[in-house]
Amino acid sequence: MLIGEVSAQSGISARMLRHYDRIGLVSPTGRTQGGYRQYSDDDVRRLFHVEALRSLGLSLQDIADVLGDLSFSPAAMVEQLVARTHDRLAREEELLRRLDQVRASDPAAWSDVLRTIGLMRGLDAGDPSARQRFALSLAGEGERDVVPLAEAALKEADPNVAGALDWALARTGDSAIPVLAEALESPVPERRHRALAALVKIGSPRATAVLADAFRHPDPVVSGRAALVRAARGEADAVPALVALVVEGRDDVDAADALGGLASRHGRADEIARAIADELTRATGAARRRLASALADVPGPRAEATLTGLVDDPDRGVALTATFLLRVRRSDD
Repeated sequence: MLIGEVSAQSGISARMLRHYDRIGLVSPTGRTQGGYRQYSDDDVRRLFHVEALRSLGLSLQDIADVLGDLSFSPAAMVEQLVARTHDRLAREEELLRRLDQVRASDPAAWSDVLRTIGLMRGLDAGDPSARQRFALSLAGEGERDVVPLAEAALKEADPNVAGALDWALARTGDSAIPVLAEALESPVPERRHRALAALVKIGSPRATAVLADAFRHPDPVVSGRAALVRAARGEADAVPALVALVVEGRDDVDAADALGGLASRHGRADEIARAIADELTRATGAARRRLASALADVPGPRAEATLTGLVDDPDRGVALTATFLLRVRRSDD
């Protein structure tokens, strides 16, 4: 076939076919009497091999090496292609992330774009101490810069930098709350927990409402913090979750304080004493000692009766805790 026929049937331009010939990648094995390139069936087959390898992302030099090396391992080349593709996708995803954040800042002028890009560069600095210094230098960024700031806080792994970013977010007011509330539903636990910490740091009524609404969240870290928030708001439905935190030993001190607050300030003493007493019959080991301690700030006769019943408990730690708490109660009377 002549070059025009090959071009028409393969969809490869005659210019590219001439380039392949010039670099020795696919050269026609024959010539017509008039000197025109003439491709054999083997030449065309090699041409389609070249195009197939190009579609996989190989460079022309890589393709020449592959076709010229009879000992070539296709598996090794596939591994290289996979690695290159992952790298390219990572770069493109990073670019897309940056563009999304610039778009979310709703830039009105190129100066806004440049400011947002500068903010993102500072937040993406490779050195944690540099990121921390940059975060601490931020002075109540405007609403346009909240999205990149919130995204940086949500992905930050260094605790010192994370604290500085949470502080910077808190200085923006409530503008970051929609981003953080959405992140609470992320399938990535680390992102959920970072959103939780940032909302706690903001601490505004709106942020507190978002946390309180997460009371039924399937992530126990999120729901546990929500229970503490609901208790601070006087919500009695937090009692079972708070008692569970005491049993588990996770945020148990905060949970015990919250139970004491509900009991003394919101008239839930009997309900809380009953819930702790019920759990004492099921719990074992250190959990029973934590439950006994949780009665410290629960007033009323039911709590005192529960402590009295624990004075002779077989667990010496429980018995000593109950004895001490009763002595404190009676000295305060």
